[in-house]
Amino acid sequence: MTKKIIIDTDPGVDDALAIMLAFNSPELNVIGLTTVFGNVAVERSTANALILSEFASYPVPVYQGQGTPMQRDTPNYPDFVHGADGFGNIDWPASDKQAESQNAVDFIIQQVRANPGQISLVALGPLTNLGKALEQAPDIAGLVEEVVIMGGAVHTSGNVSPVAEANIIGDPHAADKVMTARWPLVMVGLDVTSQVLLSKEHTAAIAEANPRQGELLYRACDFYIDYYRDELGIPGCMVHDPSTIAYLIDSSLFEILSGPIRVATDGLAMGQTIFAPAGRRYPYPGWENKPNQQVCFKVDKQRVLDLLIDRLSHPPSLD
Repeated sequence: MTKKIIIDTDPGVDDALAIMLAFNSPELNVIGLTTVFGNVAVERSTANALILSEFASYPVPVYQGQGTPMQRDTPNYPDFVHGADGFGNIDWPASDKQAESQNAVDFIIQQVRANPGQISLVALGPLTNLGKALEQAPDIAGLVEEVVIMGGAVHTSGNVSPVAEANIIGDPHAADKVMTARWPLVMVGLDVTSQVLLSKEHTAAIAEANPRQGELLYRACDFYIDYYRDELGIPGCMVHDPSTIAYLIDSSLFEILSGPIRVATDGLAMGQTIFAPAGRRYPYPGWENKPNQQVCFKVDKQRVLDLLIDRLSHPPSLD
């Protein structure tokens, strides 16, 4: 059965890979792209989402969302990772398409209420839009099919501080609200996404097999992969956001732990995702009556990589 999904995104090189993976996967029906600040400013996120929809010939509406966190100051945009344009400074031509007039938060609320039990919310950036949607319409927590987020780290270190992952620290207050809401949530964090590496050889093969989509992805990934080589000494980029889409396509690729999740909202540990095993009781406050959520902690990295390469190499026919 095809899953209806809304992708909340801040494109971003790995967002581009993830969105193209979703577009090319018959298991998924992307009914909207909602944008948020993160890898770039929200206006650039929106422009990039429109580019991806147009060049993939996937006519999905785009809704601009929040440009600042719920409480903290807006973090600096990581142009040294994704480039100033979010696509590795490739200066891809802007789309002629326009974003919808409705804002992202209202679109999310409207669609979840109109399709009870049918919509999966897929968050690839900071969780501000989802946090705002919960704030305005708490009832949607009981109406979604599931919430799948790329973010956090449980048994591994962070990527922007020793304990924090970028999407979570981008808006830790929204993240804590989202993690503790009573909706079914799956966290696809650095424990698994850092295990899957995409090399320049892989992206070159994708571009050769699928030149229509592959040129943008190959050129954007060149900058992104160089960052991982120069900063971390590894021969490929971590496919954070595509791993999240892979979970939606085939959850058997991952092993899961269950338990409550909280997010540190200030201090030296700001942005840390703190996981408590299900059934464990703690005398210290803050964990009472928190819902169990799902955390991916192991991954079949070769199968995820094979899925990504195959789907990006073989787009659906335009006929």
